[in-house]
Amino acid sequence: MRLLLVSNGHGEDLSGALLAQALQQQGAEVAALPLVGDGTPYLTARIPVLGSTRSYSTGGLGYTSAAGRWAEILQGQVFYLLKRSLRLWQEAQRADGLVVVGDVIPVLLCWLLAKPVATYLVAYSSHYEGMLRLPWPCGACLASKRFKAVFSRDELTAIDLSQQLGRSVQFLGNPFMEKVLANANASNNKQQLALLPGSRLPEALNNLELMLKLLELLPSRAGNWCFQAALVAELDATAVAQLAKGRGWSCNGKVLQWQGLALELCWGKFNQVLAECSVALSMAGTATEQAVGLGKPVLQLAGHGPQFTAGFAEAQRRLLGPAVFCAPGAVGASHTLEQSLDLLLDLIEKPNAAQQGIWREEGKKRLGSAGGTASMAAAILRALGE
Repeated sequence: MRLLLVSNGHGEDLSGALLAQALQQQGAEVAALPLVGDGTPYLTARIPVLGSTRSYSTGGLGYTSAAGRWAEILQGQVFYLLKRSLRLWQEAQRADGLVVVGDVIPVLLCWLLAKPVATYLVAYSSHYEGMLRLPWPCGACLASKRFKAVFSRDELTAIDLSQQLGRSVQFLGNPFMEKVLANANASNNKQQLALLPGSRLPEALNNLELMLKLLELLPSRAGNWCFQAALVAELDATAVAQLAKGRGWSCNGKVLQWQGLALELCWGKFNQVLAECSVALSMAGTATEQAVGLGKPVLQLAGHGPQFTAGFAEAQRRLLGPAVFCAPGAVGASHTLEQSLDLLLDLIEKPNAAQQGIWREEGKKRLGSAGGTASMAAAILRALGE
């Protein structure tokens, strides 16, 4: 069976690449067509990417600040999307079925192509409002006979959409949880803080600076804490060292130091850093979800964006539930950082067994268990094969 996988965003590409691998392992021929972004997750997973691609500062058309939306227009993302949509129409003629990982834009485009479709709605959740209000005409598309299978990103959404659409919507898990769940048994008897500044530049570097400001308030309270920053390859060591030295930190290889506090810089060790931490300090999208899926408490620091703004952080708390914390106040203000410090101290120094149990249970309901990707791939092949 020849399948064309369509996605529209960084997180969607990551999930799409993992799902594509699972489909390949079960005998399907898969190619990817990311509508936005350069498709790096697919290339890393050795999934063929069709057409020429490019990346943009916002990482995709979606939930960004007003400045981010203007950037999308000025950088030509709208015209790029039209070009990619034409390529989708051309490639779909040679496919036996389409697999959508995303939201209303790829859902509508694939419905128009009159091909059998399966979709994983990674971008939508009923946890945001209690009842999911799908943008028009997404609901009508999903309820149509062209869509052979619909999968949700969490349990509540599956129940809600099954009622709204009058069809079965399944929650089998989240592909981006597979690798972190495989490392979930890593032992950790230390008070370890993981810094997750995000993946998009230059925002990730600005986020890291805000995190350093918070850590600068810690030395007298840090005790035997361990600190690790999980960094993407694009956030190179030279840029990080320049940022840290500009704030008065010393840099020794992959370790930054501030008045006795040592922060280890980690590239290519994200799963290990996340598995071993006791608390995550995060200004990221998918990485925060992965932490919550492991039952880890997360302290947010809202930033200036274009992605991780105060609005994005608030929506993320509704999505992910009781394990995510954020101090009120203006972004980067001293009183906001001081209140963030109080929250951090409570999370890392005063763990509550009952609360930890709730975090683990909610993480499972909202992000799923290991093995969900293979189950989803099998269900997609059955549905499209019919």
